[in-house]
Amino acid sequence: MKGRSFITGIIACSLTLQVFVINISAQPPDGAEAQPDTTGIAEKSSIHSFYAGAGYGSNMIYLGTTMSQDHSFGYTSFSYGLMDKFYLSATGYTINDFSPFLAFYSLGLSFNHAFNSWFDLSLSLSRYNVAKSLRDTLFNNFTYADATLGFDWRILYSKISVGGLMAGENQFYIQTRHSRYFETPSFAKDKAFFSFDPYFNLLFARMISIETADGTSTTVSPGYRPWKSNTQGSSTSYTETFGPMEIDFGLPIAFSYDFFTIEVEPGYVLPFYSDTGATGMKGFLFMASAFFRIF
Repeated sequence: MKGRSFITGIIACSLTLQVFVINISAQPPDGAEAQPDTTGIAEKSSIHSFYAGAGYGSNMIYLGTTMSQDHSFGYTSFSYGLMDKFYLSATGYTINDFSPFLAFYSLGLSFNHAFNSWFDLSLSLSRYNVAKSLRDTLFNNFTYADATLGFDWRILYSKISVGGLMAGENQFYIQTRHSRYFETPSFAKDKAFFSFDPYFNLLFARMISIETADGTSTTVSPGYRPWKSNTQGSSTSYTETFGPMEIDFGLPIAFSYDFFTIEVEPGYVLPFYSDTGATGMKGFLFMASAFFRIF
């Protein structure tokens, strides 16, 4: 627990420093993008846009737990954009060694707005529905909503997100993400370039410490599986705290040419809890995706 308290102190200092830097920035950086576009797909003058994408991942980690139960997964998605601000999306997921083929799907609605070159805001609402036969194995249906503030001051692009999960028992999350987007000079008649967006992300949420009569102590994350308070026994005590759940690192590398982008993302996830029943919650992750702008 001392190690976890030390990590909590470091993270708290990081957040305090971040707020301090934001407040002392007298002038917004010239030419900085409020929200770096990692897809690299060129902007169009049309009010409407439509995208399609597909990808593969070694394990799907979301809100501190594994949605794919330490199995690889694939997905296909479609997204409609209006004025480059409002987006509707639908994504279907398949998980290796699981049946049916469409294990679960998600529907999303989002809005984003850049106030100036260094400050932007985004709102999103997502609904995840899993096949009925897999709800005991994977997870129950849930809805997640969040609000995100983005700050860009050249050296780093930082996002602070506050979100809530609704699945029988509501849960609260805070995330802070720091990245540094950059791209190579364009080539192939100025239609192609490579881009990089290294980042680290901190996730805060409700944690549950379990101590048994024999002195065994375990810290778990409820994730999107609501904690059942009626499972408490007379010889076991439960303590709830809000603190750091996970830190993860990633290096998205994308190649963009005209209307499509191919991206690979190696990453590493490190949880701050010791739930022995959760598999695949620590270690190397890999993701590969392709995006196409249809119009």
